[in-house]
Amino acid sequence: MDEEDPFNEYLAAVNEEEQYALWPATLPLPEGWREAGMRGSKDECLSFIGSVWTDMRPRSVREAMRHDAPRVVG
Repeated sequence: MDEEDPFNEYLAAVNEEEQYALWPATLPLPEGWREAGMRGSKDECLSFIGSVWTDMRPRSVREAMRHDAPRVVG
């Protein structure tokens, strides 16, 4: 454990845009954020976030790009 880190448990948080964040478990989440299903050390939560957040674009951007993508007619 990092001696300078005042928190010993973290959680992975996610917002409506499917963006992830590391958050101290002892602090309330900001409005618009919810727990993403992982609590543990900073390293464990960062590893989890890295494994699930593979596309950094916000959900609204991904959806807009999907709708704007040219369709191939064959």
